[in-house]
Amino acid sequence: MRKLSFTLWTVGYLSLALIVSLLLWRTGATPATGLAAFIGTLALCYAFHGLITQTLTDGGVRLEIETIREAHAILLDQVEKVDARISDLVESVAQDAQRRSEALSTEVHQLEDLIQQMNDRLEHQLSHQMAAASARSTSLGGRERAPHASHMLQVVQDALAENRVDLYLQPIVSLPQRRTVFYESFSRLRDETGRVMMPAEYLAVAEPEGLMTAIDNLLLFRCVQIVRRLAKQDRKVGIFCNISLASLGDESFFPQFLEFMQGNKDLAGAVIFELGQGAFERRGPVEARHMARLASLGFSFSLDKVSDLDLDFQDLARADVKYLKVGAQMMLDQLEEQDGKLVIASLPDLNATDFAALTRRYGIEVIVEKVEAEKQIAEILDLDIGYGQGHLFGEPRAIRDAVLAEAEPPADFIRGAMRRRAVGW
Repeated sequence: MRKLSFTLWTVGYLSLALIVSLLLWRTGATPATGLAAFIGTLALCYAFHGLITQTLTDGGVRLEIETIREAHAILLDQVEKVDARISDLVESVAQDAQRRSEALSTEVHQLEDLIQQMNDRLEHQLSHQMAAASARSTSLGGRERAPHASHMLQVVQDALAENRVDLYLQPIVSLPQRRTVFYESFSRLRDETGRVMMPAEYLAVAEPEGLMTAIDNLLLFRCVQIVRRLAKQDRKVGIFCNISLASLGDESFFPQFLEFMQGNKDLAGAVIFELGQGAFERRGPVEARHMARLASLGFSFSLDKVSDLDLDFQDLARADVKYLKVGAQMMLDQLEEQDGKLVIASLPDLNATDFAALTRRYGIEVIVEKVEAEKQIAEILDLDIGYGQGHLFGEPRAIRDAVLAEAEPPADFIRGAMRRRAVGW
């Protein structure tokens, strides 16, 4: 386009110069004069054209400069707005961090109060236990407690007093994806040599002596802290936390327990309390009432150690039981064929593949636990069960010391109440 315009201008200028030279020649000018007039006119036209072009170019440059200046002003305005937003965001983050710090401080103070109350209660309880032990020893003609039981009780007391209680987590996965959606927590005590004691070793002495509330409370505290740590990492998983019937029925312990959970009711969907089927069936009015109070805060329950699948699902639903753990081999051993269909021996009128659907109608999910082999999974998947747990998916593993250190209770937790007694043990 620019070349075409230049060509047209050139033709015009040549035409004008030719006309001027012809006019001079017609008026009697010599050819030399006409030629000079032709060249002069052409030069004048090009000079005029250059002047006009330069003027237009200068105007365009000035316009572009003004446009750039306006764009620069707009950019500066946007930068100032972004800077203001960043400042607001930084201030908001700082305020949020301060609020979280204040909330954590409040939680720690609440926990310290709870621990102190529990400390006093256990001191009182142990005093009575010493008196009862002395009375039993007298009534038995001076015969003392079995040496092994006495030693184990001392080991348990020392482990609690010196905080040698480890937290183990085992994954619970969705089926068939095998994606971890929950963890089950376990407490393990260590003796003075560092040997890990299994629950079967210490429960026999811990339960009769009323020490399960201390173990439950320590486990619960650590579960709450681990759930909060996972939430900070944006990991939406829950933890099954075992609770004993003794803790649920303890009228002096439970109010403080409930107060602590009320302060953490934002974790209601992530902390699930678990107790055995036998314990659930043995619960009395006090335990049922305390379960209902936890449920009123939004917490739910799970039943494990299931030995009979002929359950009252309406009763489970009323008690806010949301999960039912059934041993894999126990479930498979219950399967049998009747009249050409696969049924569960204890529920002969129900097709085995409908069992999980039946529990879901009551808001209960079945978790198959103790899964050890792939061949078990193939049969379990045919039953439409949604969750699995067992060594096949991951063994219970101790939380790393660095992580557990962040979930430690105050240093004097239970230590005052559980310190070694010089007499009676």
